Amino acid sequence: MAVEKIPSSTVLRMQFQTGLDGDGNPVYRNKSLSNVKTDALDQDIFDVAQALVQLQGYTLTAVLRVDSAVLEAAV
Repeated sequence: MAVEKIPSSTVLRMQFQTGLDGDGNPVYRNKSLSNVKTDALDQDIFDVAQALVQLQGYTLTAVLRVDSAVLEAAV
């Protein structure tokens, strides 16, 4: 049986290093923006993240694109 993948949502997630714990290990926090268009280009999402970093007081450590999709049986 063939399966069809239908995109349902995309989230832009930015990971920031917010400090160090008592042992000197980095502490990370995430900021997420949902309702990103599922057909948005990777470069566009990255550019938005870079623009938003200017508004943050922490060091950006990663930009993630999280896609979700529904799998349905193809007819």
